[in-house]
Amino acid sequence: MARPKLIVGNWKMYKTVAEAVAMAGSLKSLGLGGRAGVHVGVCPPLTCLHAVAQALRGSGIEVGSQNLHWEREGAFTGEVSAAMVKEAGATFTLVAHSERRQLFGETNATANRKVRAALAEGLSVILCVGERLEEREAGRTFEVVRDHLLGSLEGVDSAAMARVAVAYEPVWAIGTGRTATPAQAQEVHAHLRGLIQGAWGSAVAEAAVIQYGGSVKPDNVRELMAQPDIDGALVGGASLKPDSFGALVHF
Repeated sequence: MARPKLIVGNWKMYKTVAEAVAMAGSLKSLGLGGRAGVHVGVCPPLTCLHAVAQALRGSGIEVGSQNLHWEREGAFTGEVSAAMVKEAGATFTLVAHSERRQLFGETNATANRKVRAALAEGLSVILCVGERLEEREAGRTFEVVRDHLLGSLEGVDSAAMARVAVAYEPVWAIGTGRTATPAQAQEVHAHLRGLIQGAWGSAVAEAAVIQYGGSVKPDNVRELMAQPDIDGALVGGASLKPDSFGALVHF
């Protein structure tokens, strides 16, 4: 099976509404949503989500949320629900990005609730998993990604897995300029595919999209994408400029 590549730009806490709309216009003019076999998405800040979704309408570029809450509504000051981001134009959401785990206390239990809420609302999900430097150096990489994957997807059935992608983020390679070698990344991606096969079966594992997210840049993306189990990239800094993001999409 030829899996599509999935290239998603995570804009994190960058860009005003005006800057985000200008960026969206540039991406649209570059025709980035039209490459066969490559799905493209961006995750702008929440304040920009609706405006970016409007600006990218008809472009083939999807818009996602960087996070959401698991409840549909309620007394959760500062939070936003799956229904709200969907109404704003999101078709997917990130869940459990390493920064959410490290800085904001995301756990497998809360990630699981978010995944299930997003899927119930009709959104697709990109679930982030990955080890810190000390965990890699202690030889715990496989243990950590297994814990993140299976803990965060507990109770998700095989049918729903069609709307779940996984992003492997070696935390030690995010924003540091360090990148896992293609061989290191492939080893973990293959392990993740094996875990998916064990939990949900061969057909789900074969179809599962597993992205790499760790300082992906135009000068390393082609070699990473050539690996048999790497199905795309979740991109941070290199997604903030149209030319560099365009180079990633056209790897």
